[in-house]
Amino acid sequence: MNATRVITTIVGIAIALVMLILGGWYFTMGIGILIFLGQLEYFKLVKAKGIEPATKITLMVSQLLVITTSINYNLTDPMFAIAGTFICFYLLFEPKLASIADISTSIFGFFYGGYLPSYWIRLRVGLEHTSNLPLNGYFPTNWLDPSSFPTALKITFLAMTCIWAADIGAYLMGKRLGKTKLSDISPKKTVEGTIFGFLGSLIIGELGAFLLQWNLWEISGLALGMLIGITSLLGDLTESMMKRDAGVKDSGDLIPGHGGILDRTDSYVFTAPLVYYFVTLFLPLLPVNLF
Repeated sequence: MNATRVITTIVGIAIALVMLILGGWYFTMGIGILIFLGQLEYFKLVKAKGIEPATKITLMVSQLLVITTSINYNLTDPMFAIAGTFICFYLLFEPKLASIADISTSIFGFFYGGYLPSYWIRLRVGLEHTSNLPLNGYFPTNWLDPSSFPTALKITFLAMTCIWAADIGAYLMGKRLGKTKLSDISPKKTVEGTIFGFLGSLIIGELGAFLLQWNLWEISGLALGMLIGITSLLGDLTESMMKRDAGVKDSGDLIPGHGGILDRTDSYVFTAPLVYYFVTLFLPLLPVNLF
C-alpha cells in the first residue's frame, strides 16, 4: 500500500468507528451522506451510457427513506414501495419521453444506492434504543467493559470488522500470492486473494460469535463469516461490472488512493440486509447447544 492509501484507510475507519459508536442520528446522518455521494457516482456511471435517470427525485426520496428508517424502521418497506412508485410517476411528466433504461436505472439506483444501505441503520439504530446523548446518541460510560456496550453496536461492529478482514486479507495476500485470475469482471482480483479474504472474514465471525456468546457460536460464527465474505465479494464485483460497462476505472476520485465512494463502500451494500436477517431470523432458531 502507498502512503496515501494507508492514510485515507485509517481516516475512513476512524470516521466509521465514531459514527458507529455514537449511533442514533449521528450514525444516520453519516449513512445519509454516504448514500447521497454514492448515488451521485452511480448516476454519473449511468449517464456515461447515454441514459437519463430521474437523478434529483431519486436522491431526495432516498434521504426521506434514511430519515424514515431512523424514526421507525418498520415503515422502511412501505416507504420504499411508495417512493419507487413516485419515481416512476415523476418520469411520466418529464419533457423527454422516458425509456425503459431511464426507469430501470432510476429504480435500481434507489434500491442499490438507498434501500439496501439503509439496513445499516436498521442494524445499529433499529435493533436497540440505547442513548445517553442528544439526538439519540450513545457514548460508552465504561470503555474497559465492552460487554456493557449496546448489542446493536457490537453486532454492527462485528459485521463491519468481517468486511474489513475480508478486504484487507484479499488485498494483501492477493498482492503477495495472487496468480490465478478470479473473474474477467475485475482482472486484479485473484482466487488466492479471495480465499484469504474468506478466511479473514471466517476468523472474525467465529471470534465475534464466541465473544457475543451466540447460540451454537461455532456454527453461527462460521455461517456469519462465510455470509459476509461472499456478499462483500459479490458487492465488489457488482460495482466493478457497472464501472466496466461504463468504461471507467474508478467510480470517482473523492477518496485519495481509493477512487470514489462506491469503490470503498461496494462491499457493504449487500451485506447489511443479510446480516440483519441473519441476526433477527436465523440466529434465534439455533439451540443454545446440541446436547
